[in-house]
Amino acid sequence: MGIQRIESVTYSIDDLDECVRFFEDFGLHLVERTDEHAVFETLTGQTLQLDTEPASWLPAPVESGPTLREVTWGVDTQDELDRLVAEVSRDREVLSDAAGVHHTKDETGFGVGLTLARPRNADVEPRPANALGAVTRWNDNLGPLHRAHPLRMCHVALNIPKPGKDDAVGFYTDRLGFRAVDIVKPMGVFMQAPGDDDQHTMLLCHRPDKAGVNHIAYEVPGFDDVIEGGNYMIEKGWREARKLGRHTVGSNVFRFVHAPCGGRVEYAADMDRVDDTYETRVHEETPPHHIWTLRTNRDAQDAPAS
Repeated sequence: MGIQRIESVTYSIDDLDECVRFFEDFGLHLVERTDEHAVFETLTGQTLQLDTEPASWLPAPVESGPTLREVTWGVDTQDELDRLVAEVSRDREVLSDAAGVHHTKDETGFGVGLTLARPRNADVEPRPANALGAVTRWNDNLGPLHRAHPLRMCHVALNIPKPGKDDAVGFYTDRLGFRAVDIVKPMGVFMQAPGDDDQHTMLLCHRPDKAGVNHIAYEVPGFDDVIEGGNYMIEKGWREARKLGRHTVGSNVFRFVHAPCGGRVEYAADMDRVDDTYETRVHEETPPHHIWTLRTNRDAQDAPAS
């Protein structure tokens, strides 16, 4: 089948202590730490790597400052991994390391890794909910979650320069087997990995002349996790990047936080799932970013009279 999921992401950073504190607050599990390097895991075994001294095989950063340097994709079989490595080796250098990761870069210059997928099961028990005619919680009340613990990285969004955007998309669709599920002509292309059922695994957002990391989204079990996870990050002093809402494309509930490693991170829940019968949608105009976002007039009502 091919690529199943994001297996690992690597950032080059300036302040390791700050980035470690951020991702501990975000709810990831720290599994390794040195003076220059830290590794976190999601509950399903994907890794986030933070490096103040990035590995020599990484391509040059596409933007200044802390940023995403490589996305490593997990492939289902050795035969398929070998085929993909041979495919990208036709016109670009591929360096292989002792851990079985094959490193190259895409048309924009972002690092691309290919390795065998090593998924780990995570027991997910959504919070029971009640509605008329669909009661799943009896004789019990809900307590606070306090914070979120992401299940997995579910998609990555990258900014790419508008010139050459078709070649940038073509690398992933023609060479790595992704398929375009929503093409938004003025804005970008949402793509799904062949072994994934999320509405999108990757988004390439074209910008007039700028490349850089946009965000990485982390799935959490439900709506409460998105809200309480974001609240916890704000309580810890981190800056929210986008108000609570629900996206139009993908339908997922979201909350974004600015990350010291570059770009933003997203708590996401309730993403559309699509299969091969889902036909590619082409949008001549950019759809609204969200179905809804949180609105309030409480602050105005509570303000003291002048």
